[in-house]
Amino acid sequence: MQTAIGYIRVSTDGQVTDGVSLDAQRERIGAWCLANGYAMADVFVDAGLSGGRSDNRPGLQSALDAVCKVRGVLVVYSLSRLARSTKDTIAIGERLDKSQADLVSLSERIDTTSAAGKMMFRMLAVLAEFERDQISERTSTAMKFKAAKGERVGKVPFGFDLSADGVTLVPNEAQQEAVTLIRELREGGASLRDIAAELNKRQIPTKEGKPWTHSTIQRIVSRAA
Repeated sequence: MQTAIGYIRVSTDGQVTDGVSLDAQRERIGAWCLANGYAMADVFVDAGLSGGRSDNRPGLQSALDAVCKVRGVLVVYSLSRLARSTKDTIAIGERLDKSQADLVSLSERIDTTSAAGKMMFRMLAVLAEFERDQISERTSTAMKFKAAKGERVGKVPFGFDLSADGVTLVPNEAQQEAVTLIRELREGGASLRDIAAELNKRQIPTKEGKPWTHSTIQRIVSRAA
C-alpha cells in the first residue's frame, strides 16, 4: 500500500470565513486515502498561519520533508491551503517531482499520479512563466521610454543630477568632463582598471565619493556606448 501524507491549514479566521475547519480537512483527506488505497502515515498542521508564504510554515515544511522521504503523495484539501501564490505552488510541485513524490488537491481534482494531473501542473508552470515574461517586458519598455525622455531610470547615473521635479535628469558639467575623459582613455586602448587608476590618481570623485573601480567604469562605458 502506498503512503500518503496529509497537510491541513487554517488562517487566524479561516474556520469562520472558509467554513473548512482543520477537522473537516482531515476527514476529507482520510476519506480520499481510504477510497484510493493509500495508507495515511501522518497529517501535518499549520493552525492560525497565513498561506502568503510557504517558507514560514513549519507544518508544511515537515509535510514536504516526510512525503519526499517516502516518495509518497501529499494530499491537501485545496491548493489555497497549500499556497496562495502560483510561484510557491510551482516550487512545491517541482520539489515533489524531483523527489518522485506526488500531489493531490481534492478541491481542484489535481492528482499528479495521473497524466492529466501532471499536465495541469505543467500548465500552471507555463502560465507562471508567461506572467513573469510579461512583467519583464513591460518593465523594460517603460524603462526605455523613460530613458529616451531623459528621465530617471533607477539610480541617478554618473554625469547627471536629478532636477527639482524629481524625474528629469540634467547634465552635471564636472561629471560630464570625467565621462569624456573615460571615453577618450577607453578609445585609446586603456583597460577598465587602468582608467579607474587614472581617475583615482587625478582625484576625480565618483558620485558616491568612493574610489573608482573597473566595474564602475564598465557601467559608465556601457551607458555611453
